[in-house]
Amino acid sequence: MPFRASIAVIGGSGLYNLPELRNSRWIHVESSFGEPSDDLLLGEISGVQVVFLPRHGRGHVHSPSDINYRANIDALKRCGVEDIISVSAVGSLDAALPPGTFILVDQYIDRTVNRVASFFSSGCVAHVSLAQPTCNEMTEIIARVAENMGISCRVGGTYLAIEGPQFSSKAESELYRSWGANVIGMTNIPEARLAREAELCYSSICMVTDYDCWHPDHDSVTMEDVVRVMNQNSRTAQQLVAASVPEIARAGNRDSWHGRRALENAIVTASEHRDPKVVGQLESVAGRVLGLSRG
Repeated sequence: MPFRASIAVIGGSGLYNLPELRNSRWIHVESSFGEPSDDLLLGEISGVQVVFLPRHGRGHVHSPSDINYRANIDALKRCGVEDIISVSAVGSLDAALPPGTFILVDQYIDRTVNRVASFFSSGCVAHVSLAQPTCNEMTEIIARVAENMGISCRVGGTYLAIEGPQFSSKAESELYRSWGANVIGMTNIPEARLAREAELCYSSICMVTDYDCWHPDHDSVTMEDVVRVMNQNSRTAQQLVAASVPEIARAGNRDSWHGRRALENAIVTASEHRDPKVVGQLESVAGRVLGLSRG
């Protein structure tokens, strides 16, 4: 593939394009894990090559439960991606995070039930650490850019991932608050898990659209309310991403960022017992440690 982009942007609800992307074109990327959510949009931001993927597909055709997260991450790595900026809409479980604010989460609680959460399976088993599931170095850069732009952005917090597509009940919302979760969403998991397995640095920009149903003024969440705030936030998110990309690209020591060697010593299946079919699927994701084509 002649076009190589080390930085990817995954856009969720409310972020279906990047107006700042120049010289762009859509390309189809084959994945050994099936079809990605959509073609990939390749282009440049401030001279930096970037690939953009609409998480739900153009026109928002994929439900959170139906997204092929493995194919998405695999396709991005096949384009040379090393760092992912994830953007998504979330509900707030924290009174200090009103609608319209942004949060750069750094922890996750997984309550999804119907999703394939790993590239690895019987035939080639691996265990990676998710103690720190996001990239601190990249998050610090985005936080600094947000501060310079005057964007209200909290650094650090816990994202509670639910299966969806329904919003949570009030009892569930109160339960998640008691666990210390700050925001609730449907798409960062297993996306963050898979990015770590693929040795990609991952940072999540979350746009708060509502207070979820725990709040006395938000006894029920409607899509109309969510979309209104989401539309207000989307342009700010686009600008934040566009300003962050060149700062990330020029950062030093990117090869040492957290997660870059996540698969080191993680594969536990003895080489002589590895299933060739499973290993073949992992050429892009884990080729570095499997001794395949990727470096």
